[in-house]
Amino acid sequence: MVAASLGVTAPATADTPYDVLVFSRTAGFRHDSIAAGTQAIRDLGTANGFTVTATEDPAVFTATGLAPYEAVVFLNTTGDVLNATQQTAFENHIRSGKGYVGVHAAADTEYDWPFYGELVGAYFASHPAIQAANVKVEDRAHAATAHLPQTWNRTDEWYNYRTNVRSTAHVLATLDESSYSGGGMGADHPHVWCKPFSGGRSFYTGGGHTAASYTDSAFRAHLLGGIRYAAGQAKADCRPEVGYTPLYNGSTAGWSQAGPGAFTNTDATLTSTGGMGLFWYSAKQFTSYSLKLDWRLAGDDNTGVFLGFPPSSDPWSAVNNGYEVQIDATDAADRTTGAVYTFKSADVAARDAALNPPGAWNTFELLVEGERLRVYLNGVQINDFVNADPVRSLAGHIGLQNHGTGDDASFRNVRIKELGGPPPVTSGPVRGLAGKCLDVSGAATADGTKIQLWTCNGSGAQNWTREGSTFRALGKCLDVAGGATANGTKAQLWTCNGSGAQNWTPQADGSIRNPQSGRCLDVSQNSSADGQQIHIWDCHGGANQKWVLPA
Repeated sequence: MVAASLGVTAPATADTPYDVLVFSRTAGFRHDSIAAGTQAIRDLGTANGFTVTATEDPAVFTATGLAPYEAVVFLNTTGDVLNATQQTAFENHIRSGKGYVGVHAAADTEYDWPFYGELVGAYFASHPAIQAANVKVEDRAHAATAHLPQTWNRTDEWYNYRTNVRSTAHVLATLDESSYSGGGMGADHPHVWCKPFSGGRSFYTGGGHTAASYTDSAFRAHLLGGIRYAAGQAKADCRPEVGYTPLYNGSTAGWSQAGPGAFTNTDATLTSTGGMGLFWYSAKQFTSYSLKLDWRLAGDDNTGVFLGFPPSSDPWSAVNNGYEVQIDATDAADRTTGAVYTFKSADVAARDAALNPPGAWNTFELLVEGERLRVYLNGVQINDFVNADPVRSLAGHIGLQNHGTGDDASFRNVRIKELGGPPPVTSGPVRGLAGKCLDVSGAATADGTKIQLWTCNGSGAQNWTREGSTFRALGKCLDVAGGATANGTKAQLWTCNGSGAQNWTPQADGSIRNPQSGRCLDVSQNSSADGQQIHIWDCHGGANQKWVLPA
């Protein structure tokens, strides 16, 4: 009721309670809207389950002082507001996984602090007089912009920035310079953006100069969404995004309906009705590409995205010849959100951590490189699948499923970036503990042959080829015995079958993780003796889990 009275749409489900620090110290121009902005954030906190502490005292910027806060809002700060020790404390706070929200003049702050410059994204350059302008909303899935129309007309002070952030941040909205006087950045004038940064999250909005901004319901909801993202409550894909071509952003040109049911097309949003049918992009087939799209379920509903099927007016052709990336978080593991339907489960723990609940928007990236498919949910990889079926392929058409009456799903902003082709296949030794090599015992090729550590000798038993998410030697795959997930399960050689037991994901720390088990490839007993068994074990970053892969 409080949220409704403020004119702010409440989150789809209640957030976990969290704490926000509002910092509004000024060492330059002081905005008379600071008090209104602080009160607006207090109101938002009361209505949405987070506490708000407001201060202009930089002494709070210590490890202890910042520790309670999931997000820190720089509200119209200006100039040099923190000393070197306080800056270090804030850097460590962000690196610990916390969030930053910059409002308007936060971009006119700390010009000599490189970390802050990267965190905020771009510094202020100039501004014309306060006037009305059109804000063009590019991303209508992020919590800060999902409620907005594609063109948002409002009055504010419109900043020009010294640099364009598009290559380093995900731009949520731009300014249409033809709609006002004094724009200085041209056709691409970012105004709102977000990005993961140094282990934490950053959100910036150029709005918020005027006191009237903070009584406007759309702007308050915009600010709330930014705070929720920064605090880790609302998930979003905030990686930089360039080079995509829209397949659907209001126009259905090039699309066809196969089978029963349909999609309505309102406010640049497709919403399913009836089924079981498929709305497919019939104008072109794709081979290697990055497909991004925003989706929302109303409740416990079912839909999916189909890839790699031939042209057909029969929706079952896509089922029988292609692959479906499922959207239904309550279904079985091999047919839940992020799964390649009936072929491979998602990493459910990673999926759960990245998923927004029913009623909120989510973003998929489906990255197809040859016959390898990686699924990203709100910027987090949750599946890595390699097609091993010679009859099927990931190359072909794409489509959106309307599953049936009562399965209410919506899609926005379907866009694609075609790639040059599959990544090159790499082959060579995999070196581990004491500089020794991952080895197939006796160079045998029987299913179940032991995988061991052995002095590097350049033989075929130590020549591993990375193909997609698999490691292959002697024509077979590195495999977890029996597809088990327990600590100590042995690694073996086995006929390649596309199962989770043969899915390996190299990590930044040098470990090789099996997503199905969540465990890492490990030299048993931390022993470098020739013949030592390789198995899986809880990931711990030790030397016996470090591997150097072929270039």
